[in-house]
Amino acid sequence: QVQLVESGGGSVQAGGSLRLSCAASGRTFSRYAMGWFRQAPGEERKFVAGISWSGRNAYYPDSVRGRFTISRDNAKNMLYLQMNGLKPEDSAVYYCAAETIMNGLGNRASAFGHWGQGTQVAVSA
Repeated sequence: QVQLVESGGGSVQAGGSLRLSCAASGRTFSRYAMGWFRQAPGEERKFVAGISWSGRNAYYPDSVRGRFTISRDNAKNMLYLQMNGLKPEDSAVYYCAAETIMNGLGNRASAFGHWGQGTQVAVSA
């Protein structure tokens, strides 16, 4: 069973930056694609970024492309999300996620089946 623990959320003003971290344990982290999702109040959880098991491929929706960067350190079992140019509409609970099958690309939201508890990000105007 995989365990995912996020950290790094907080409150920032528009235009600011935050770096989220996710510590993974419980299985061979380096063989699974990872991702970040977010959920704002009253909305469905949405895909924010995905990274392949190797770290060579990363995927983003248009809403965050160019502002957010996903990365991973397989030696430390860590996943990161660097968020720059934050906007009020980026405010949400952010979740770290792992795919359920090895060697994935991290580009399909439906492939993710393991979730962290979430970390709150609040961006003020």
